[in-house]
Amino acid sequence: MARVSPNPVATYTRESLRTEGIAPMRIMPLLLIALACAATPALAADDYRQSIEAWQAKRDASLRKPDGWFSYAGSGIVNLGRSTIGSASDNTIVLPKGPPRLGTLTVNKAGVAKFRAERGSGATIDGKPVKGKVVLKDNINDSTPTRVYVGDAWFYLVRMGDVIGWRFRDPDSPALKAFTGIERFPIDPSWRIEADWQPYEPPHEIELVTIINTLEKAPVPGKAVFERDGQRFELEPVLEDDGTLFFIFADQTSGKETYGAARFIYSQPAVDGKVVIDFNKAFNPPCALSPHVVCPTAPAGNRLALRITAGEKVYHRPID
Repeated sequence: MARVSPNPVATYTRESLRTEGIAPMRIMPLLLIALACAATPALAADDYRQSIEAWQAKRDASLRKPDGWFSYAGSGIVNLGRSTIGSASDNTIVLPKGPPRLGTLTVNKAGVAKFRAERGSGATIDGKPVKGKVVLKDNINDSTPTRVYVGDAWFYLVRMGDVIGWRFRDPDSPALKAFTGIERFPIDPSWRIEADWQPYEPPHEIELVTIINTLEKAPVPGKAVFERDGQRFELEPVLEDDGTLFFIFADQTSGKETYGAARFIYSQPAVDGKVVIDFNKAFNPPCALSPHVVCPTAPAGNRLALRITAGEKVYHRPID
């Protein structure tokens, strides 16, 4: 993705998620991918319902993890030059919690960022107090960003194109404490669709547009074609590194019962010309859960003139 953004909040992209211990955008925690890709054979109705309920329970459990999407508590831009960091309102970078002055950050024209902790701030890196100036790595070249800890919370940097952003993660965030679950449509086996798979030779490439209008190129290996209510519909997935098909779609519930930008589904690769799309496993993108995350929106061709009354409904954030 062209990751240049006027507001570099946590971006739901291959690289940023890889550096945060989350599967690439190719996206979501490994648990979610495993759940979404699990084969769903022709099950009896009760067995199918139980399998979806188990998937939902694991999905909710993943969202309750202290390092999950609800741990994102702050984000913003880092400017060149010197910035002060802390919870006091007069800092250049204002954190949602921590000491009034955590330290100072200096970024030169080459993009090298150096951090100096304020005396008595309690800042640590790798479990040790920060002494002198320390270079903070970001996610460039798939590096793991340096984490500056304040208790159990941490501050770090992320690069998006030519822009450097900051993020603050808190395993005790108000958003995580407030989470009580996600409302869903009733489970309906008829929304487990076995679609015809039409591969592209060679695969196409599309540009995904994020909710803040940044772009990312992504490979599309083909399209899934199915019928519903006597009408023909098509969906193009993004191809993940492991061959998983990642569907980003919107429908006539979007912006009403469901999140407006998109919902997501993972599916197994096609077998014998068929691909299973289980809309009961449609889930909210992380940007529907946190204001500090940026996600891709549904491509124009994946906006269906159909009410898909399955999967997760919009999450009403109690805290922003």
